[in-house]
Amino acid sequence: MPVSSAYRPDPRFAALGPEFADPVRPADFPQTTLRFRNDRAAAQVGLDGLSEEEWIAAFGRFEPLPDNQPQPLAMRYHGHQFRHYNPDLGDGRGFLFAQLRDHRGRLLDLGTKGSGETPWSRGADGRLTLKGGVREVLATGMLEALGVPTSRSFSLIETGEELERHDEPSPTRSAVLTRLSWSHVRFGTFQRHAYHDRADLIATLIDHVVETYYPELSGLDAAARPAALLEAVVRRAARLTARWIAAGFVHGVLNTDNMNVTGESFDYGPYRFLPLYDPLFTAAYFDHAGLYAFGRQPEAVFWNLGQLAGCLTLVTETDPLVEALNGFGDLYQSELRGAFVARLGLVPRDPEEDSQLVTAALAFMHQAGRPLRWEPLFFDWFGGALSERRALDGPRRELYVGEAFNAFRSALSAYAPDRPERLDHPRFGSAEPEELLYDEIEQIWAAIADRDDWAPFHAKLARIDEAREAWALTDETPRV
Repeated sequence: MPVSSAYRPDPRFAALGPEFADPVRPADFPQTTLRFRNDRAAAQVGLDGLSEEEWIAAFGRFEPLPDNQPQPLAMRYHGHQFRHYNPDLGDGRGFLFAQLRDHRGRLLDLGTKGSGETPWSRGADGRLTLKGGVREVLATGMLEALGVPTSRSFSLIETGEELERHDEPSPTRSAVLTRLSWSHVRFGTFQRHAYHDRADLIATLIDHVVETYYPELSGLDAAARPAALLEAVVRRAARLTARWIAAGFVHGVLNTDNMNVTGESFDYGPYRFLPLYDPLFTAAYFDHAGLYAFGRQPEAVFWNLGQLAGCLTLVTETDPLVEALNGFGDLYQSELRGAFVARLGLVPRDPEEDSQLVTAALAFMHQAGRPLRWEPLFFDWFGGALSERRALDGPRRELYVGEAFNAFRSALSAYAPDRPERLDHPRFGSAEPEELLYDEIEQIWAAIADRDDWAPFHAKLARIDEAREAWALTDETPRV
């Protein structure tokens, strides 16, 4: 296989032993038709030189990559699902396929979704619908463009099986997705070992996470590591949550098995992007109580962090864990200010002014109501005063009136634009921003389902990539 010099295999998770994962065999699919490959991500891990046949061998048949894991590993974990503990979880339709270093030296995972049955499938078929794969590719592309720490969709291959599902028309088409992620170690990975009262395995996992993902903590002794690790995870989780909110994103299923220790968003099921500002907006049709509604996501993440902290009580004192956990609120507020200011293309000012800007923006969106969608506000006013003429002459000019708008405009006027040259990008010459709303996703899927027309899907990805270049949002926390 012609990997490049940038390919640096480094399989490490298997060394943790059989209590952490089970060797499995990938499904033997009747068809392997490549529908998407992420060449930009592949170049960063030395796999961009693969031919289509070689790509399908790796990510459709899962033939081992050179000097990497000899066999896929279905990872073991538990988790709270809508706050009900489930000890029967684990990788039920995916596995850890390989680990490798990227161009910045970080250890990354290639993990799968829809790759077949495992010991943790619980009677399910271990497959992924093609629609689910298409939706995840779109979600990760949009979130990366919006500056949200996220896994990246690496490969999508249609697999030629007809699947029966209860929540969409059946039979439906099947696929296998490969994602590139910084880590698949979940909060639920710790929960499994706490459930079995295995303090020794929790200590082993702490050491692995520190040495692999938080090397700055590696000088600490065993007694200090758990609380320091929790503090670092809390910080990353606060940033992720704030970025979700600024992006107008609703994850939909914020269970503890869907949160990892590196603070990335991953595993996209019934997600949504806000059509307009609504704190009670939910993504999952089965979230009847609104537990994971848009405005309740910070509460959900904090609750999940509490479950992780509870696991660590098996190996350390409670007080430093409580102190680390209680830092979430202030960290989240700080990250939210920074995320909103960044989304508006501005240079931050002091915390009080930044808070006033966030408050004014939300108050205006609340007052404007249904005519003003979430994303256009950030698009129209990107760069602050530099975009005033563009916004007031644009298609939403009639909405930019009233007391709440004047308060927002006044708050905005105090800010300098950050990297104002970004406004020269052709994207800002458009009347409308790039969005990813439910109806458009359904239209993209309808073209595939009805006519096998992939042109709208690839055109959308091209526009998302153009928006990523235009926004050029940065993140101090490394992300894939």
